[in-house]
Amino acid sequence: MATRDASDTSDAGDPPDNSNPADDERADYDYQSADVQRPGLVADLQSLVDGEVRFDSYSRQLYATDASAYEVTPIGVVFPTKTADVAAVMEYCADREVPVLPRGGGTSLAGQSVNEAVVLDFTRHMGTVLDVDPEKQTARAQPGAILGELNQELAPHDLKFAPDPAWGDKSALGGAIGNNSTGSHSLKYGKTDAYIEECEVVLADGTVTTFGEVTLAELRAEGDPEGDIEARIYAEVARVVDEESEAIEEAYPDLKRNVSGYNLDRLVEESNSESGTVNLARLLAGSEGTLAIVTEAKVGLEPVPETKSMALLAYDDLLTAMADVAPIVDHDPSAVEVLDDVLIDLARETEEFRDVVEMLPEGTNSVLLVEFYAEDDADGKEKVEELRKDRGQSEDANAFGFLEAHDEAERARFWKLRKSGLPILLSRTSDAKHISFIEDAAVPPENLPEYVADFQQVLEDNDTFASFYAHAGPGCLHIRPLVNTKSPAGVNQMEAIADAATDLVVEYDGSVSGEHGDGRARTQWNHKLYGDHVWGVFRDLKSAFDPNWLLNPGQVCGDVDMTENLRFDPDYEFSAGFAPELNWDNENGFQGMVELCHGCGGCRGGQETTGGVMCPTYRAADEEVTATRGRANMLRQAMSGDLPEDEQFDVEFMAEVMDLCIGCKGCARDCPSEVDMAKLKAEVEHEYHERHGVELRERIFANIDRLSELGSKLAPLSNLASKMPGARALLEETVGIASERSLPQFHRESLTDWFENRGGPRIRTDDATRKVLLFPDTYTNYNHPDAGKAAVSVLEGAGVRVEIPDDVTASGRPAHSKGFLDKSREQAEQNVAALAPRVRDGWDVVVVEPSDAVMLQSDYLDLLSDESVERVAANTYGVCEYLDSFDFDLDFDAPAETLTYHGHCHQKATKKDGHAASVLRAAGYEVDDLDSGCCGMAGSFGYEAEHYSMSQAIGEILFEQVEQSESDTVVAPGASCRTQLGDWEGKEMGDEPPHPIEKVAQALD
Repeated sequence: MATRDASDTSDAGDPPDNSNPADDERADYDYQSADVQRPGLVADLQSLVDGEVRFDSYSRQLYATDASAYEVTPIGVVFPTKTADVAAVMEYCADREVPVLPRGGGTSLAGQSVNEAVVLDFTRHMGTVLDVDPEKQTARAQPGAILGELNQELAPHDLKFAPDPAWGDKSALGGAIGNNSTGSHSLKYGKTDAYIEECEVVLADGTVTTFGEVTLAELRAEGDPEGDIEARIYAEVARVVDEESEAIEEAYPDLKRNVSGYNLDRLVEESNSESGTVNLARLLAGSEGTLAIVTEAKVGLEPVPETKSMALLAYDDLLTAMADVAPIVDHDPSAVEVLDDVLIDLARETEEFRDVVEMLPEGTNSVLLVEFYAEDDADGKEKVEELRKDRGQSEDANAFGFLEAHDEAERARFWKLRKSGLPILLSRTSDAKHISFIEDAAVPPENLPEYVADFQQVLEDNDTFASFYAHAGPGCLHIRPLVNTKSPAGVNQMEAIADAATDLVVEYDGSVSGEHGDGRARTQWNHKLYGDHVWGVFRDLKSAFDPNWLLNPGQVCGDVDMTENLRFDPDYEFSAGFAPELNWDNENGFQGMVELCHGCGGCRGGQETTGGVMCPTYRAADEEVTATRGRANMLRQAMSGDLPEDEQFDVEFMAEVMDLCIGCKGCARDCPSEVDMAKLKAEVEHEYHERHGVELRERIFANIDRLSELGSKLAPLSNLASKMPGARALLEETVGIASERSLPQFHRESLTDWFENRGGPRIRTDDATRKVLLFPDTYTNYNHPDAGKAAVSVLEGAGVRVEIPDDVTASGRPAHSKGFLDKSREQAEQNVAALAPRVRDGWDVVVVEPSDAVMLQSDYLDLLSDESVERVAANTYGVCEYLDSFDFDLDFDAPAETLTYHGHCHQKATKKDGHAASVLRAAGYEVDDLDSGCCGMAGSFGYEAEHYSMSQAIGEILFEQVEQSESDTVVAPGASCRTQLGDWEGKEMGDEPPHPIEKVAQALD
């Protein structure tokens, strides 16, 4: 066996010199040039694989970013359907020395999933859970399988894939292997490598093989430094075990949370076991796709714990809390999480988390959240009580406050406090951002007090600050300094902090990465962490697996520089290309929102994922461009010069990127950064109209109030006309309205007519409990006045004086949603002028249709800026929100009926969707409140012929939830939602479900 002196690293392990590809064969495949210059590469790959091959500029830009601070435009993207596709791509690229990058959900925080390479996206076609064996507690899955969906399949067996990264419901199994992922419960479960049993892989020359457990004897016997690639791998692994074990044991920290470098410490540990075997698949854990491409994995599973209990310990400063971590770990908790004063103060200032912070004892500066797994409630309470006696009541107790939680709701409240950190940190729209580049450095828990004190000094020396939060138990604190990389000083500051942080983790026997991997942010620090000798071992191992260094080159032991390829660097320039029409009340205004997406992938809910709103079109299409992340990055790239000038106003850009944003506003709530794509689209679409004009259908939908008024006056003739043979086909051919879609029906007597004809208000002002202006939204007024009548009935039953104002116009929602901002502003001005004086006199504004209510509550603030609009917005309510917000005396006698409630996206986005279910329950109904997303109708979207199939695909997710509910009746407040549900399986308008207020009115005694 050939050997070398591992201490000599002058040339050891160096990658081949392929920086100047001079060979003629590779020159024919100039993958760095414009699209038109690589037809050979694209055509060849298309002929080799069944999956899609995309080398267009839009696809490349979509995969230029991940959840990190980096941006690198790839050569192209391939969506393999099977292992044979992967092998064909790898073999072809190996022959031409074209780099290849396997990619999962793109949620990596260190930049390891972006590179100048052919990207293999496994999440589109290779995300299947292939097999579950409950008895052996194993599962087999493809690399694109999303961890959250894997655990959904395991739930009926009371099993789970134990590593739980924060974005596990969006992260892929292949990515978890590549990063050696872990999570909040690593104290119990360790890292992903502990659960890898075997992997099918494609090697760097296209060879397909399976790595798993192998004896040391087999390694030595089958290894051959001069043989094929698999024999060379065996030979190098055997050499590492035989010659480098002592050096590895000395260099690696004794730490639960170390994922820096290659997983050689586990290799050496296994080689020293009595079994005489090592598992080669586990060597891939943390390799970031640089050694081989995983195409299938068999993983071990863990039982779901019977129950849990939690304690919250309050401290007057962070260092005191850190001193308690090691003693708390001795109690065998499943998790120990920390939150410092920076995040507690920020959480206190936000509406969403304020109530959670208020539970903390006065004077709390930092908290430790401690969770225990327990066999039953008594066991859980006993564990918490033992911790209380030790760390909450003993003479050396550091905590001055001790809270506990045992039931699920209270535990969720504790975890909500802990999880408040990331959304707050990621919501900055300034040039300076909390960047992830040293956020997961880790040290042994007993070293935390000194380490944190020194780290605070590093931040102070570099004139910035950071929050300290997350996994204190295993010593992995998330620390994100505030840095502006758009300035040269900020870039220097970033590197100086990373350099000093590396010195600290070396001093305190830690690691530069305890969770998120090396990537572009930390690869350069592995040399300092491990020293010349082990750095050389890394590079030799890399060369054995990947002789030409084509697999995700530069990472782990390569030459990437943390200050290169930054998404925002000193050369970054931004130009919106127009003057924004809306109010952008944040730092950097419109630009700040465009640049806000951090790429975490929270919008990438899988096709089977339910819950939350974001992002409906991605759930239906499973395409990156249909996710909020895809659209936000493309918009930023268009406005920062990565795409041709003014590309954002190009017809193709609007059709391919912006068109399928359905304006649900889910991202404004569900995205950790609160990227408001609906608002961004309205701005861009308005400018698009200014440049390209307006089509007839867009104008019709923007003025639907006028059409509805006319339809009402002509009813019932207008209703008969839409049902005439060929009418729908003609509408589709001439205007583009889907012929499959049932059309709104009009009432000759509108709501306002009915209210006037009955004599107006029926509650005297002097007798009224409150006074309400019932806003006559277009749909309720002309298409479904019964919901408005029900609202009047219930409000008057509560002693409320109700009037319908006659000096208002349509809310402006249809025009606003289509980007007609001039028109929506004009309508907002008229309505505010009419409503504001009455509001000042003590009247409230109530709206039946949710999207119109949110228009007045939220979108008017984007259009107008004065005290009047703020007053109107603050005193506008959806009808069920209004009934749920005040203590009304109502007598109910509901029928014995169970209801399935589907809330409206806009109300969910503004956190007002729970009121209807609350009122229905108060009325006496049993309610199944669906955790549903968008219905797919989205105003005019579901009527448009080219969007009908997408609308139905989104709707299928809701339809499945409704089918699974065993309730008697479905209710939905949104007109669009009721239309979609009414059209389900070809049902006609008569089958539309009722508005919740109609059921409330029915229950009135």
